[in-house]
Amino acid sequence: MDKLLLLGDEALAQGALDAGLSGAYGYPGTPSTEIFEYVQRNKEAAERGVHRTWSANEKTAMEEALGMSYTGKRAIVTMKHVGLNVAADPFVNSGITGTNGGLIVAVADDPSMHSSQNEQDSRHYGRFALIPVFEPSNQQEAYNMTFDAFALSEKYKTPVVMRLVTRLSHSRAGIIRKEQLEENAIKLPENPNQFVLLPAFARQNYKNLVEKQKILEKESEESKYNVYHEGKDKSLGIIACGLGYNYVKENHVEAECEYPILKISQYPLPRKMITKMINECDEVLIVEDGMPVIEEWLRGYMDNSLNIKGRMDGTLPRVGELDPAKLRTALGLEPYPMKKIPEIVKGRPPELCKGCPHRDSYIALNEAMKKYGPGHVFADIGCYTLGFLAPFHAINSCVDMGASISMAVGAASAGLFPSIAVIGDSTFGHSGMTPLLDAVNSKANIVVFILDNSIVAMTGMQDSAVTGKIEEICAGVGVEKEHIRVIIPLKPHHEENVRIIQNEINYKGVSVIIPRRPCIHIASKMRKQK
Repeated sequence: MDKLLLLGDEALAQGALDAGLSGAYGYPGTPSTEIFEYVQRNKEAAERGVHRTWSANEKTAMEEALGMSYTGKRAIVTMKHVGLNVAADPFVNSGITGTNGGLIVAVADDPSMHSSQNEQDSRHYGRFALIPVFEPSNQQEAYNMTFDAFALSEKYKTPVVMRLVTRLSHSRAGIIRKEQLEENAIKLPENPNQFVLLPAFARQNYKNLVEKQKILEKESEESKYNVYHEGKDKSLGIIACGLGYNYVKENHVEAECEYPILKISQYPLPRKMITKMINECDEVLIVEDGMPVIEEWLRGYMDNSLNIKGRMDGTLPRVGELDPAKLRTALGLEPYPMKKIPEIVKGRPPELCKGCPHRDSYIALNEAMKKYGPGHVFADIGCYTLGFLAPFHAINSCVDMGASISMAVGAASAGLFPSIAVIGDSTFGHSGMTPLLDAVNSKANIVVFILDNSIVAMTGMQDSAVTGKIEEICAGVGVEKEHIRVIIPLKPHHEENVRIIQNEINYKGVSVIIPRRPCIHIASKMRKQK
């Protein structure tokens, strides 16, 4: 078959397509976005009619993928690690309903927070929900694992998590394709009550899920992705997970590693293989990119006075992304020679693009807020979060998707005036509509700015789910039409915009102001289309 040069994200996507994928669902979020986009632009996927439209948020994406699995077809749902928080309700329950067609939950974690709020590790979710996890160590494994993950999903009627990390998601390598599988035909669940989580059914489903864990652990023990490499020097054993295994190999290019290595890329943890290493070795070094998931498990259940090294004892840094240089120090090897960075290469702080409509929105908001002082503006996740930086210094919070409106409601109910929320059009569609309904129902005295640039700009120019619908949505949840104001964020309209903002601040109730101008990167494209 073909040999392709693909990102880790793209390898996973191609593997899913070749394994008989019928539907992809997801919400964009770095470093996961390219999984879905690869399916979107794939010609074979278009010819086959594979579903590949972005969902409004991760929760709806998870539920839609579960719906396709219900029909017996294979589905994948994609998100970044914090997106799994949004999808947690259906994700955890999907372990109890089980699946019909194969279902892969592809989650890309972001150690070091390159573009995220935290360093969350999705393996915790897999363990919590009793759902098996695959963690590829390279692009070829990311491709191959989709075949095995779908097969495992259908064999045991369970969703399967595919966990990537940033460095694997966004690096390229050659992958060799397998023979393409046909898509499944529609076949409804044999048990008509499988997906009905009334307590009477859910209790039995949960019992089945718990009993299934021994079988899934046996699958991990026998998995081709979990490999025990013998070593001559038993003073140290290395347990390397996912991409961490590549870093171990990178530090032993010229010679075989003298220590035993246990490569783990499929969970639940292979208890017997781990016990073998503990019994053979004086010390164990845990190499995992993300949180000390395996290290905590070993310390809690299999310590037995064993000297365990890893992120918890400081052998490897507790926070930040794992890399070969950090591992090299942990292994007691000579550090890599330092390379001098040319002076011409300077760090450049992020900023809103020149010509970005959010610039004029923040300038108008700052002027309208002058007399109130700082501390009144709650923001959200998106390009406009850069309004925190110079020269604007316009926002005071950034927590999670939709939190701007929710926090503004809470602050207003505590007596803060004015209480302002700033949210983007796509984020409003993702998680802003429900808190806006709360604001209306509680008659909160807030002003909500929905910065409408007609695109999901920060994650790669995907279509926004609410384009052309924002005013109707706001009116539909109960915002009074005369207090839904559209402004044009351009300098010639500055004074008028400031006056409108001041008027809505003085209104005692829920106001929505929509600064509307296309993102500078799509404006020319839109003009050509018109």
